[in-house]
Amino acid sequence: MPYQTRFNPLSRQETKELVNLREQIGDKIKKFYNLKFKKDIIIPGVDLLETAGKYIGEEELIMGTNAVLDGWWTEGKYADEFARQLTKYLGVRYCIFVNSGSSANLIAFASLTSHILGKKRIHPADEVITVAAAFPTTVNPIIQLGCTPVFVDIDRKTLNIDWSKLEKAISARTKAIMIAHTQGNPFNLEKVVEFAKKHKLWLVEDCCDALGAEYKGQKVGTFGDVATLSFYPAHQMTTGEGGAVLTNNPFIYRIAKSFRDWGRDCWCETGEDDACRRRFNWKFKNLPDGYDHKFVYSHLGYNLKFTDIQAAIGLAQLKRIPQLIEARRRNYLLLRNKLVKFNKYFTFQEAEKNSVPSWFGFMLTLTKACGFNVADIASYLNKKKIATRPLYCGNITLHPYFDNLICRVIGELKNTNYVMNHTFWIGIHPKLATKHIDYITKCIEEYLMPKRARKS
Repeated sequence: MPYQTRFNPLSRQETKELVNLREQIGDKIKKFYNLKFKKDIIIPGVDLLETAGKYIGEEELIMGTNAVLDGWWTEGKYADEFARQLTKYLGVRYCIFVNSGSSANLIAFASLTSHILGKKRIHPADEVITVAAAFPTTVNPIIQLGCTPVFVDIDRKTLNIDWSKLEKAISARTKAIMIAHTQGNPFNLEKVVEFAKKHKLWLVEDCCDALGAEYKGQKVGTFGDVATLSFYPAHQMTTGEGGAVLTNNPFIYRIAKSFRDWGRDCWCETGEDDACRRRFNWKFKNLPDGYDHKFVYSHLGYNLKFTDIQAAIGLAQLKRIPQLIEARRRNYLLLRNKLVKFNKYFTFQEAEKNSVPSWFGFMLTLTKACGFNVADIASYLNKKKIATRPLYCGNITLHPYFDNLICRVIGELKNTNYVMNHTFWIGIHPKLATKHIDYITKCIEEYLMPKRARKS
């Protein structure tokens, strides 16, 4: 049988020639990879030790190129397979790919505003519990869709939401909780899920920093009503840009796809025309009888789609996930063990009880008696080619764009503000090896030497 493409049928000879050309291209890519990436060595003190960095092999380049050569590009066979393998890995039923983790958060929250959910839907002016020590795109969808964020404090040790403050945040208008697993450290899912069920609240898990983290043996992203992932290069795996919305709820799955795909009512996959078997046999209140269902819109939606090229790269990356996450955990423990002797100067982020984090970065919080501030040590480390970052926004309510926004704050956010002023983090991503951890330790020790001498 001649090989069928989406465009024209090919003869046996043409098919054979295409296969040979792909093999040749694959061989060239391997050579290219070995020249450009195989010897990509980071020299401590010379090259910047970034807080994050993607780790790719030749298979990512080959898979991505194969998707380009297929000429389909928008979601197709690679996206289907990526979704199948990702949901299997996580233990979740449905996955919708989007163009970023930020878009994933927007789609996840927007899905809970749909009329399809009836009395449970979130309306403008409803309240959503979250934390101020957050990345903007965990909080922004709440505001963008007309709701009011209610901020509670974090726990100083885990840097996650202080679940003991949740009851103080509840009101008659509260409809949801939307929070992240901070730096890959799961928040207390037992307490938060229990609280959400008690008050009949939606729970949105932002897992953008936490792919592969576990709580009581279960992957994060599978506890809430809806969850999100990011595939930005800084995260545990990458497709360049990209993200995903996860859910076990078939209604939320359908709604999320609608919001992602312009708000259309039709649920056909890309390239499909009549999944419902009644494309020209629908009746909508104000539209002509039999109006084409593929062009009926039931939500105020967006176009935030993924590409098959990204999905192909994601498939290759997903195979590496166990080793990539293990490298982060190894680097975290190695750095923790080396820096523990400086506990007079620093406290470290503690893993949530009953959890196995998928560490995103290594957090250091200055003690009150350390004798220096974050700007001093961060400046020093940056001069030593060690990149640093604060924890997200510190306190998002203090940023300029929040000046005229409506929110509700529970208490003084004492721990949030302390972390904003006293916490920074450094990288532990898989491109860093023992020699890099040793160099980081050496530089921190050199910085602390005169201070330790003065104290002695």
